[in-house]
Amino acid sequence: MNRDEAYEELKVRLYDKELLRHSLAVEAVMKEFAKYYDADIEMWGLAGLLHDIDSEKAAGDSQKHSLLAAQILENFDIDESIIYCIRAQNDYQKIPRKRKMDKVLYAANHLTKLITYCADRLPDKNISDVTAQTVIENITKSDVQGINFEHIKHYKELNITLLEFVEITLNAMQKAFDNLRI
Repeated sequence: MNRDEAYEELKVRLYDKELLRHSLAVEAVMKEFAKYYDADIEMWGLAGLLHDIDSEKAAGDSQKHSLLAAQILENFDIDESIIYCIRAQNDYQKIPRKRKMDKVLYAANHLTKLITYCADRLPDKNISDVTAQTVIENITKSDVQGINFEHIKHYKELNITLLEFVEITLNAMQKAFDNLRI
């Protein structure tokens, strides 16, 4: 499955534009981290793009989320590493996050939500105006719905600083800004 096929499949399964936007954001971030770690950019990007392909089908059932995604993706010609990575993002599955790709998806998924939250609080809602410092200041908030701050803290497994983690994620989202407007 190539990127275009994956995106078309995603659009068929996700009707919520915010979920689609989030998937594109995570794709951009995963590609940026793949460059950072000199890894397979296409593979990491597909993991990010497809990580929530089952969100509407799982309908908020955290125990089914990612398990349903894996079942969907097993019907396509897609690298098993991508399916494993997507399964490993859900703590209910109890799948160890062994590779950098698994660890980045786990932590960055929720950081992209926090960055979007920070942008949405600005008068013009422009992600280009979000700073790493603003994001870091908001990491301590526990009242932001849908963001698991414990996931974000797993950046430490990547052997980078919090500032580096936030900057790479934020820069990727800012570069992808046009795509994130859908």
